[in-house]
Amino acid sequence: MDQILYWNAVALESDRIAHTEPKQAERGVRGPIGSSRAFAIVHLAMHDAYFSIVGAPHGTWLTAPPVAANGSSVAAAVALAAHTTLTALYPAQTPRLDRALREAELPGPGVGRGTAHGQAVARAVLRARKGDPGTDDKNYMPDTAPPNHRPDPVNPAQGYYAPAYGARSRCFAVTTRYTLDPPPKGNDPRYLEALREVRGKGIAPEAAATLPPGIAPRTAAETLVGLFWAYDGAKGLGTPPRFFNQIVRDLAAARNNTPDQNARLFALVNTALADAGILAWDDKYRHNLWRPILGIREFDPSMGPDGTAGDALDADCDPCWRPYGAPRSNVVAFNFSPPFPAYPSGHATFGAAAFQMARRFYGVDADGPDTLTDGMGFVSGELDGHTTDNDGVVRPRHIRRFPGGLWQMMEENGRSRVYLGVHWSFDAFVTGPDGGMDLSCNIGGVRLGRDIADNLWTDGLKQDQAAGPRVP
Repeated sequence: MDQILYWNAVALESDRIAHTEPKQAERGVRGPIGSSRAFAIVHLAMHDAYFSIVGAPHGTWLTAPPVAANGSSVAAAVALAAHTTLTALYPAQTPRLDRALREAELPGPGVGRGTAHGQAVARAVLRARKGDPGTDDKNYMPDTAPPNHRPDPVNPAQGYYAPAYGARSRCFAVTTRYTLDPPPKGNDPRYLEALREVRGKGIAPEAAATLPPGIAPRTAAETLVGLFWAYDGAKGLGTPPRFFNQIVRDLAAARNNTPDQNARLFALVNTALADAGILAWDDKYRHNLWRPILGIREFDPSMGPDGTAGDALDADCDPCWRPYGAPRSNVVAFNFSPPFPAYPSGHATFGAAAFQMARRFYGVDADGPDTLTDGMGFVSGELDGHTTDNDGVVRPRHIRRFPGGLWQMMEENGRSRVYLGVHWSFDAFVTGPDGGMDLSCNIGGVRLGRDIADNLWTDGLKQDQAAGPRVP
């Protein structure tokens, strides 16, 4: 049994359960920040337990990892590193995690020594991240003047998710705190173009007939794209980092990865996801840009909390506009706009970080389409023939091919949020003259995620080289 893949699956199920049966003790692992942080801790612990025994030129993440006793079982070390971190992060699931350990098929020789080593490594990794900020909004004083972010008017009590986390977190391994240029705003032609696009492509289905001439509505194919990539912390599904791990698992299986390869690959991918969360959330609350539901409703001087008297409505304003919304899958409730600022897109940053890291791992260095997914089909939990929409209706099963490989996934995942009406197009990337991504511009989550992955691939996974917090 490949212990890395086995415990990766256990970790992904832990995330699903934490978002399906929420417990107060597991509040810190919910949402995209909580998921990405937890996955990085688990996979770095497995990585260091593995390579501190078998050795490798790249070494370990921990600067001074515990030393394994001679004859320690690698499988036992990996299993206990995973189990120890998972039970610390998901304490309400300890009985299930204990059962997973009993079923891990650990071999006989060296199990006791491997067990002790795996536990020691896990505790060292947990200590290294003990001081991370939480994801609550305690003491956060938002600046809500337009065009700054405010809570979703459809869900006004949603609060703010992880406002201090990005700025106050030390990165896991990335050596540079990448920051993006400010997004377009106001009367910038790029902002107006993005507003008109999301007004049509992201509108609630029941309101599509209200679109004015010249505003293109969303197609059925675009609706599928929006749903395919959603994973907005939904019951029974979890978060985007979980889905991206599932895709990487499919790649690893298709290439018959060895345990050595999986130990390295999943540590790289999940560290990239964790650092993507840190740097994206730092930029989100630094730029503090509102979501389309507010930007479209208040695109007129007479609208909003700071409105001034007027006698006509700007043609680009729709005071009653509502988005399709992030789907409340498996729950009968209103869809929603996420409880944090729009720019950059977390989805786009996470997806680019994970997929670019996998591209680099499998030898793809240049920007542009790749062949890594040739012959493969992918099913999203949002469209698996079991998940229901927010009216309680089962969505059909849908299987996708990606002829452009992981590069196509990076682009489509970023663009998908426009089709749900929860992001501006530039939250993901600048659109080039050919309609594709222009990553020469330092704008959008895809650029940020790609830079994070490239940095980790070049500089490796080293705890002592990680960039510190922006705000003490």
